[in-house]
Amino acid sequence: MSLKAGIVGLPNVGKSTLFNAITNSHVEAANYPFATIKPNTGIVKVPDERLDFLTDLYHPERKINATFEFYDIAGLVRGASKGEGLGNQFLGAIRECDAIVEVVRCFDSSEIVHVENTVDPKRDIETIDLELAMSDYESVKNRIAKQTSKARINKDKVALYEMPILEILEKTLSEGKSARLAPLSEEQREYAEKNFFLLSLKPILYVANVSDSDYSDLDHCGYYQTVKQIAAEVGAECLPISCEIEYEISQLSDEEKRDFLATLGLEKSGLERLTRAAYDLLGLKTFFTSGKDECRAWTFKEGMKAPECAGIIHSDFQKGFIKAEVFSYDDIHELRSEEAIKEKGRLRIEGKDYVMQDGDIVFFRFNV
Repeated sequence: MSLKAGIVGLPNVGKSTLFNAITNSHVEAANYPFATIKPNTGIVKVPDERLDFLTDLYHPERKINATFEFYDIAGLVRGASKGEGLGNQFLGAIRECDAIVEVVRCFDSSEIVHVENTVDPKRDIETIDLELAMSDYESVKNRIAKQTSKARINKDKVALYEMPILEILEKTLSEGKSARLAPLSEEQREYAEKNFFLLSLKPILYVANVSDSDYSDLDHCGYYQTVKQIAAEVGAECLPISCEIEYEISQLSDEEKRDFLATLGLEKSGLERLTRAAYDLLGLKTFFTSGKDECRAWTFKEGMKAPECAGIIHSDFQKGFIKAEVFSYDDIHELRSEEAIKEKGRLRIEGKDYVMQDGDIVFFRFNV
């Protein structure tokens, strides 16, 4: 599965520094607005200790992690949806992303200019939310204009189904509210998510970019506590991350990273925590294929059945699905070999109705 997250925020809040850290790239992160002109994209490997273990066990020719694609667009400013600044012209680049990562500045600095001259996480979040909503409002109005005549004159079934949904969204967005607050039924919301590509309807993850001094004392960081409270109110996740520290960590070797994280009292880097939070936000899980030729992690949505997961590897696997030979990561971690798993009777044969579980190690049998 191709997974994408769009990184948004005001100028100079740490978006590009975070992007540099998680993708280990070197895009410009300057102390002035709109340093990011073109949208930057980067594909990162999803860290997974289970895949590392399987690789050490099987010694395959190839190890392939799951991946996540990040888009870093120009900083948005007040009025971006009406053409102010440079951000709005790039919003189209993230309309097909699976989630939004909103970076919020939670540190004071006389050296780094804030576009509003003062640091206020609540105001900044409201600004970004409003601009995303207004951009969606224009998108919904345009779709209504196209579907109105189809529904009224042609009695087009798709248009007739969409119009009530669009009208509810238009009312909510016209009030400057996010589309996720629109009173849609579960079916209508699912349809809108799949077909309208609205930014303010996407799952959102807040990254509170705190100073390195606040990183170890978050309880007393008022800026972070504000973002945490706002996230809780809308059912979103809030991750405290020091983008500067993460960039420093990204330049270190694996051993140096472990030592540095230990000095900070952390077990995982911001990248690992961000990726895990994004997976949880999107309801994503991981299954594995393993052998002497390759150990690989595959991403699937929670609730998917075995044939659908087989289709992630290749469409022919789903079409000709016969059965799945499955054992759990916990079993291979405990018993250390497939032979021992078979002897203990822990190798399962699953059919078309089997709902895949996180950590399943599977061999699909198919016939085309």
